[in-house]
Amino acid sequence: MIAAQLIFNGIIAGAIYSLVASGFSLIYSVSKLMHFAHGAVVASGAYFMYELLINLGLDFWLSVILTLILASLIGELMNRVVYKTLRERKSSGAILLIASIAIMTLCSALILIFFGADVKTIPLVNPVYDFLGARITHIQVVMIMVSSLMLTALWLLMKKTTLGKAMRAVADNKDVAKTVGIDPEVVYTKTFLLGSFLAGIAGILIGIEQNLYPEMGMSLVIKGFTGAVIGGLTSVPGAVLGSYILGLVENIGIWWLPSGYKDAIAFVVLFIFLLFRPSGLLGKTVREA
Repeated sequence: MIAAQLIFNGIIAGAIYSLVASGFSLIYSVSKLMHFAHGAVVASGAYFMYELLINLGLDFWLSVILTLILASLIGELMNRVVYKTLRERKSSGAILLIASIAIMTLCSALILIFFGADVKTIPLVNPVYDFLGARITHIQVVMIMVSSLMLTALWLLMKKTTLGKAMRAVADNKDVAKTVGIDPEVVYTKTFLLGSFLAGIAGILIGIEQNLYPEMGMSLVIKGFTGAVIGGLTSVPGAVLGSYILGLVENIGIWWLPSGYKDAIAFVVLFIFLLFRPSGLLGKTVREA
């Protein structure tokens, strides 16, 4: 049944987009930084998994653990070397945005240099199941389950832990947060580590299910950004909701349009929300100083 297959495809796409969007939205809500280089962290995660598992022949779970550590460290390296330096110099949001795009471009070039331009795949046993008239693979089931688990864990961390409260305090007003003993730079560090950890998970899931190519990071961060805009850039739950909406709209849209228009559908949805509801479905308007 075509409708059931398209809906399942939309849910699977939404599961991946939500991991990218939640990390992007988390970093934005806390630091007020459009971290488009987040896509480079996702792509790096996918390529690290390929290198560790295929080229170095390491155990699957060891490769996963090392990939997550490396992805988290790369995200924090971007923050510490570039963004923190620019913050200390009181650089404007525009400068930080340009720096983020420059990092994204640099990382794509480095992936091209070290891994080449050819498309790569991670071959794994992947049984196919029939469910409610649709065909879904074992890896796709794992993707949905892992995404749901990670997003639930993120919600609990944000609502129930001291770190989550500190992140929300800095997101609301970093100057007030300082008066109660919260160091914004420490919170930024932990936020980038956490957001990049989610990007690493997304990279691993994408790497074992789809093809890898050097420019994949840009495409993924645009989808994550679109999902975050739909749900609300300042709302992590909204970013998750927006990502699933985007995944469903994209895949149901190609019922009537050629599959090559999938990216165009995403951009149309993005423009509609930017024009008519820039705060998103669950977000609130952010006024930057």
